[in-house]
Amino acid sequence: MKKIFIAFLLGFLGIMNAQNFQGMAVYESKTSTAEFTKGFSGNKDMTPEMQKQIEERMRKMFEKTFVLNFDRSASIYKEEEKLEAPGQQGGVRMMSSMMGGGGTHYKNVKEKQYIVDREIFGKEFLIKDSLPKYNWKMEGESKQIGNYTCFKATATVKVNESDFRNFRFRNRDKKEEDKKEEVKDSTKTNKTNFTKDWEMPKENTITAWYCPEIPINQGPENYWGLPGLILEVSDGKTIILCSKIVLNSKDKVEIKPIAKGKEVTQTEYNEIIKKKMEEMQEMNGGPGGGNRMQFRMSR
Repeated sequence: MKKIFIAFLLGFLGIMNAQNFQGMAVYESKTSTAEFTKGFSGNKDMTPEMQKQIEERMRKMFEKTFVLNFDRSASIYKEEEKLEAPGQQGGVRMMSSMMGGGGTHYKNVKEKQYIVDREIFGKEFLIKDSLPKYNWKMEGESKQIGNYTCFKATATVKVNESDFRNFRFRNRDKKEEDKKEEVKDSTKTNKTNFTKDWEMPKENTITAWYCPEIPINQGPENYWGLPGLILEVSDGKTIILCSKIVLNSKDKVEIKPIAKGKEVTQTEYNEIIKKKMEEMQEMNGGPGGGNRMQFRMSR
């Protein structure tokens, strides 16, 4: 703890002496596709070549670069735009939103609020809600990320149901009795079956590495609440790692909330996504139909 305090103090004195302090951090985000590719293993209609192509496309879709611009109290987190093939802009943009990308993510740690704009199914939404509360546990471990000494912290958090990166492949080896009981229970609960093979967990364990040398209560996405900028964070499936930091650049970025789109809470937005997925299921044949997107979302 003494080591952490000294690093924090030195960083605090250096950064807070700078007027109009502002910084920029570049993050590389990668999500493991192993869970998703499990769903292809039992498909007799898919050739190895087709499976390989899909896996490669998914890998590219899950590799993203983000830029975090921050000051003492607020930040803007935005994905770097990539060139899209003609005719694919709408579909790619929608999938990017569902996979944690797209839009602009504004976070104000002083007001404990976040605002995210999402364009999906041809409509623009403005998600405005309170920042999640993280009960961080300081683990006492440290490691180097670039030139910075970082310290480990962990927390258990509720998953975001509208972020499809959180889906997990269900265990196909369940006993027949368990499967029958699950089908029976699903008719009595508020669960929406988008597919029989996928489910949304309720919680994730988060591991973060923060840097006291940059004593800013910020991080990528909705992560915050540690005595230093979060340079790496992982939920066991998605890892977000800082690759570049620039402090007090001459080129300043305006950090302000987004104001375009229909204002909704995170819960309301999750319900909108769930209903849209139900509509897609019905349009593609309903229960027992053919090729469709049927995700299982636990409430």
